[in-house]
Amino acid sequence: MNTSNVFLLLNGEKPTKLPDTSKYEVICATDGAYEYLRENQIQPHFISGDFDSLTLLPEGIETVPTPDQNFTDFDKILQILWDREYKNIHVYGASGKEQDHFLGNLHSALQWQKKLNITFFDDHGQYFFGNKEIHLSNCLNKTISLLPFPTATNITTHGLLYPLLNETLTFGTKIGTRNKAIKKEVDISFETGELLIFIQH
Repeated sequence: MNTSNVFLLLNGEKPTKLPDTSKYEVICATDGAYEYLRENQIQPHFISGDFDSLTLLPEGIETVPTPDQNFTDFDKILQILWDREYKNIHVYGASGKEQDHFLGNLHSALQWQKKLNITFFDDHGQYFFGNKEIHLSNCLNKTISLLPFPTATNITTHGLLYPLLNETLTFGTKIGTRNKAIKKEVDISFETGELLIFIQH
């Protein structure tokens, strides 16, 4: 499995500032997001989708048709990346616009999180589903939120203003939003369930 990072752009709210894509081995996008890359003079290695949003397919770029309507564009492009043995996926444009799309993207990420390392980025920060032991660096004074999906048990944190010690969080009962890092290094562990971690800039 290739451990290089992949840049993936989805057709949600576009980031106001794109990262330095020269640092990525692979640049890809769904067909609805391709135009934004073109506007920013970034040429992807491939785009995928049903291409109904493009009047003219771009030349010199691999196009991968994915017409199956039983899966989202995000899920289908993750399958392509998995088949090509890429593991670390940095996703932009996953949030904003219609919120059902955002929740659908979280659903797909959760389904893939045992196989792929998926980190979402937007103008406010980054977020991802954590493993059972998470170490975060360069966190001092950043806002960190912990959202269970739907429950995460025996959560313990180090380096946060409001620490958790063997606590259980359950969506609809108790969640851990808007905490603050008081150290550069933050450690989070939990025993069972799924935990979505947000790190604000």
